[in-house]
Amino acid sequence: MSQQSIQVGESPQVQYLLRLGDSCLVLAQRICEWSGHAPILEEDLALSNMALDLLGQARALLTHAARLDGQGHDEDQLAFLRDERQYLNPVLMELPRGDFAFTVLRNFAVSTWLLLLWRRLEGSSDAELAAIAGKAVKEAAYHQQHAADWVLRLGDGTEESSARMRAALGTLWPYCNELFDSDAVDAAAAAQGLGPDWASLKDEWRAQFCEVLADAGLDCPKDSAYQSQGRRGIHSEHLGHMLATMQYLQRAYPGGVW
Repeated sequence: MSQQSIQVGESPQVQYLLRLGDSCLVLAQRICEWSGHAPILEEDLALSNMALDLLGQARALLTHAARLDGQGHDEDQLAFLRDERQYLNPVLMELPRGDFAFTVLRNFAVSTWLLLLWRRLEGSSDAELAAIAGKAVKEAAYHQQHAADWVLRLGDGTEESSARMRAALGTLWPYCNELFDSDAVDAAAAAQGLGPDWASLKDEWRAQFCEVLADAGLDCPKDSAYQSQGRRGIHSEHLGHMLATMQYLQRAYPGGVW
């Protein structure tokens, strides 16, 4: 008998944590798809380790969200027993892994955003979230540097690598808008001192992102009007396929342990 889905509360504090926790969880799953497939052994290990860092951040955030939600769930239940519409990550994180150019550019976009966010969260009124941020900020700084190095190497590399970077940028750019979306959850988090309104990170993120693009010989795109809605549970078709893989064992064998 398959395991039934769980429900989570809709308090702004829990929703804010889930948005960040789900972002780390889903991107970790995408990055780990490179294990055994990266172009060189060093990158195979680096990407696997970055996926583990993100998974650790997700676990800490989901554990804290479950505690605040007060329904007796743990991080595993939040990770594996929610339905697709209850995942609150931006769509950017769930897009298929693509080629190596796509992966490193997404990693750079997201790690730059996470680094800015973690730095702000170190001053959170929530002591547990501030402690999570204190550890995560070091990991995000490494992730950003690693990805930036590859953006420079590929963007200013061969004709083929530069073309692939331009193609990756064209695909990713519209989805970056959702990293700076703002709604009542953000307003409540900012008012409580829990964390920043994501929109407040946009200018600094764009400056850092476009500076590296320029150094790589790539043009920073114009603003896009497209607005994905993953933070509100409206996802692409890709997340459902990912969850079918992620959740199978937990749902097929309820309560199973190693």
